[in-house]
Amino acid sequence: MVGGGTEAFPDLGEHCQNPDCKLLDFLPFTCDGCKLVFCLEHRSYKSHDCPKSDHGSRTVSICETCSTAIETTGFDEEGIKSLLEKHERSGDCDPKKKKKPICPVKRCKEILTFANNLTCKDCGVKFCLKHRFPTDHVCKKKTITINSGTTSSRWNDKFMEALRLRNEKGCGRETSVSSSSPSIRSF
Repeated sequence: MVGGGTEAFPDLGEHCQNPDCKLLDFLPFTCDGCKLVFCLEHRSYKSHDCPKSDHGSRTVSICETCSTAIETTGFDEEGIKSLLEKHERSGDCDPKKKKKPICPVKRCKEILTFANNLTCKDCGVKFCLKHRFPTDHVCKKKTITINSGTTSSRWNDKFMEALRLRNEKGCGRETSVSSSSPSIRSF
């Protein structure tokens, strides 16, 4: 079998280069490691035991002192140790950096990472996703100055007040039934 295709379209598709497959695939994948062609089933590095699967990968080591990630791509064990020692001597290694920020809401122990925090638009403080809304944390409102020079509170104060009133009254939780019977009309 040369290349691939069918009698009608000889240049269409290629055969999978996995020795156990040889499937004619019309949308073949070329491995960016070994540069061989594979079908959908054998396209991953692991499925065809690619000898060059780590050609573009990067490795990172974490400093034990300050939790900083240091790229160690292409270094052996001794090289990694020397890079970490160089980092510690550089002055960039600060043990104070090791402590992770936590959500400022009282009794919340959630560690804030790059993916699980949000800055409140009203007070400008970072909170965990559970406490991201102003009603979920004690929001210290910033005041906004309007062009006329007067100071006005947030634009959604009316909404927040309505929400507070709704929660107090239990709106939607209980329905009151009228004691009078509805009037019946006959036509």
